[in-house]
Amino acid sequence: MSRTRRLLSQSSLLFVARIFGAGLIFLVQAGIARTWGSEILADYLVLIALANIAAMIMPLGFQTIGAYFAAEYRAKGERQTLASFLLRAYWHVGASALVIGALGVLYGLNFEVGAEALPLLPPFLILALATGSVFMHGAVLVGLKHPIAGFLADGLARPLIILFAFVSVFLLANSDMALVGLAWTISVTYAAIAIGYGVLVWRTLHEVDDNPLREMSEEEPKRWWRFALPWVMISIATDFFFDLDLLFLSQLLDKHELAVFGVAARIFALTSFGVTAVYAVLLPDMFEADANKDRPEFLRQLGDANLVATGSAVVLIVAMAIGGPLVLWLFGPGFEQGLPALLVLGLILVVRAAFGPSSIVLSLNDRPWASLPAVGAGLGTLVILNVFLVPALADLGAALAALGSILVWSALLWREAYRRTDIDVSVWPRIRQLLSAKSQANPQSGA
Repeated sequence: MSRTRRLLSQSSLLFVARIFGAGLIFLVQAGIARTWGSEILADYLVLIALANIAAMIMPLGFQTIGAYFAAEYRAKGERQTLASFLLRAYWHVGASALVIGALGVLYGLNFEVGAEALPLLPPFLILALATGSVFMHGAVLVGLKHPIAGFLADGLARPLIILFAFVSVFLLANSDMALVGLAWTISVTYAAIAIGYGVLVWRTLHEVDDNPLREMSEEEPKRWWRFALPWVMISIATDFFFDLDLLFLSQLLDKHELAVFGVAARIFALTSFGVTAVYAVLLPDMFEADANKDRPEFLRQLGDANLVATGSAVVLIVAMAIGGPLVLWLFGPGFEQGLPALLVLGLILVVRAAFGPSSIVLSLNDRPWASLPAVGAGLGTLVILNVFLVPALADLGAALAALGSILVWSALLWREAYRRTDIDVSVWPRIRQLLSAKSQANPQSGA
């Protein structure tokens, strides 16, 4: 099977699984909106956003580099080094949870608004712990060439748990206890899944060769930190861009408008997985090519991934335009106003895919910190555009602000990657290569 066909088949399988899982989540969110109102849905979305951001912070960036180092240690036969990497990540998660929990208690005891949120603190911490460990284990599985297993817990198990929680709370609790009931049910059940997921990862670890002649260097932990510290900031800003945005927008939009934009952002996040899955399938091979210093192979794989990702992005925008109205209708009256915002958000997929994975290329060339100025510029653009556009255009203004932010961010990042590595990570080199090959195959066409 050719690389492109393998990319399409595996990424399509991941995307279909994600569609199924996200479909369940959309049904639950629609159920929350119709059963308890858009205000409860807005509070639920903010709670999940906070838990996701805390989960990204807890491993201190090790989950963001797990795929890279797992692929490298697999290629080199360094099982013990990979095990040490995982144990260090667990220590980070535990210590960070204690710090976040202590800050939450202090905030709750000293502020009236915080006191109202204190009943949500224990399930919030449990959910953040479980989510952080799943992020870590999923990244390692991707690096060990198990991309489907790598996305299983977050892409399929978590939606099933959320559906179970909604049905349970719907049957057993009133509207006053809905949010607390959902938080406890989701957190405890997902924690059990996270433990089982960890057992799976340690069993999979035995697939990695254990070369007794390759002991972990004393400099290796420093190398982990050199990659992890910038990547935790990059990943929070990229993977949880809309979680950060929702927290900021909660100060600019009323709860109904926030719920509408939150739903549009979740639909976008679902469709964006179709692009993410392409890179997830090919990343381990790209990392191995880089570890083996095989630059031609690395560039070929990068070009194929960019081409498939860009084509997928265009198809997904068309799918949003066709299916968006029906999905928004499920949430009840007033949510259909989110369609223009959804279509604007869809353009972000094309921008990301066309400019390519610049941050990954910078990290592979030992320059992970070089991504931070572009990330900062993108987030700064988001804040400024939100302040100017949201009061006048509500959720459409929020979508335009997000698009402008990603455009600035991606362009600056592409320029930095090209300047520092002399690699054009965008889709254009691959397109030019295909056009050149076509013209050479049909020399009379240009006559």
